[in-house]
Amino acid sequence: MKVLVIVSSPNAEGLTAACGEAARQGVVDGRSPARVINLNEFRIERCAVCDGGWGTCQTQHECCLEDDFPTVHRMFAEAEGYVWVTPVYFGEPSEPYKALFDRMRRCELTRPVRNESVAYGKPTICVAAAGGTGGGTVSCLAQMERWVKQLGADGRDYIPVTQRSRNYELETIHDALVALASAKRDEPQELPISARRGRRSGRPSTSRRRGER
Repeated sequence: MKVLVIVSSPNAEGLTAACGEAARQGVVDGRSPARVINLNEFRIERCAVCDGGWGTCQTQHECCLEDDFPTVHRMFAEAEGYVWVTPVYFGEPSEPYKALFDRMRRCELTRPVRNESVAYGKPTICVAAAGGTGGGTVSCLAQMERWVKQLGADGRDYIPVTQRSRNYELETIHDALVALASAKRDEPQELPISARRGRRSGRPSTSRRRGER
């Protein structure tokens, strides 16, 4: 399974980058190819709301703005699965992420048949990394979940990460991607190794702990 790992952070040594690396390594350990991009290295403008509200995004399902959006849009189409990793700013995904998905939705949600969306049915894992106070991960993931549903992707997991939970959540991200990358399409996935360890030791599984936050 070709997995596209998308991060968005200017800090190559920060928590978001560490989450992206954990995802990449999980895909590789699942014996699948991983493509990692950082949205901060692309020029993606905000939607210009062309032609009275709708432009080529409605008729051709492509954006008419001349920047790097078509390149990333094409990567979405070529991938078979996704990992979306964003830092948390004000309880929301990063500004580059919001700019990307504002335009992505306009191109994809206007297709006459929903399952023609470039992301339709593709397994997706979302990660929100809060490197400061640690707050806002839940509201950030809620917005990412809306994107997943609007694009018709298959949301497999939503993982909040803070500096305090960094060590075990990086393991969760890695194990989740091993399971995702090594599974066949539509095949039920095994519980990630980290969660199985928790059940054997009598601790609640990672997914259960996340649900109780």
